[in-house]
Formats: sequence, structure tokens, C-alpha cells
Amino acid sequence: MTEDGEGKSALYDAFLEGERPDDILIYLHEEGVGSIDDLLEIGTRVDEGVVLVLPGDDGKAAFQSATGLDAMDFAGQAMQTDGEVAEDCTSGTCPEAGDDAEHYVKFVFAFAEEQNESVGGIYAEGDVIHAYAACACGTTYSDKWVVEE
Repeated sequence: MTEDGEGKSALYDAFLEGERPDDILIYLHEEGVGSIDDLLEIGTRVDEGVVLVLPGDDGKAAFQSATGLDAMDFAGQAMQTDGEVAEDCTSGTCPEAGDDAEHYVKFVFAFAEEQNESVGGIYAEGDVIHAYAACACGTTYSDKWVVEE
């Protein structure tokens, strides 16, 4: 990975295009980050937080360090509730929205899976992004979609 912002942004763009199946994307909302400036050495600044795209095991370790949660345990919990995560992996629509609680995405854990016609379903249609989100209200949810070409 290059050290300049353009290189990190290129990694982020490549991930969203399904071209980084060995990497993990982590989005952290600025409210939950001690210092975004410290993360900008390895991440990309977005409107309300920072996005990190890291190699698989490094990404899982960084997710656990940032959230205190095991990445795969979090994904398993979040996948029990369907929700909507934005295709840039930095926001979403909480399934509990509408109550009086505050709703915004605190963090996202995501990975890309390459097209796999033998599996069928959406996996036969193209590369798939799996995203797992935690809302400020405490709800966790998941979404997946085929990458637009």
C-alpha cells in the first residue's frame, strides 16, 4: 500500500468494486474514534469517519482493536438481522429506525467475495460485498449486494 491519500483511496475504491477479496473494510464513525488523524496514516477520511482497507487477518485484528469485538462473532450476530448498508459501507438504515433512539452507523465490517457461478444465487451474478453494521442504538444488522459493473 502506498502512503499517500490517493493510494489509500484507490484501495477503498478497488474494494467497493469487488477487486480486493482478500481484504477487510472497516468503517469507524468519528464519534467512536479517539483520533481520526492517527488513523489517516492507514485509512481514508470520509464524511463522518474513516475507512480502513487492510489484508484479511490484519483487518480482523484492527476491527477487534477498534471495537473490542471479534470480527467473525460480530458478523455472525449481525447477520441474524437484515438491514440496509450503503454501498460505500459508511452508512445504513437501521431496522429499528423510527423509534426515539439515535440512529447512525457506528462501525462496519465488510468483505468482498468473488463471483462463484457454482454456488448460484447472487453469487453467480457477480462479485458480492458482505457488510455488517452496528447502529448507535445498539442494533446490529447485515446486508449484501452484487457489485455494479
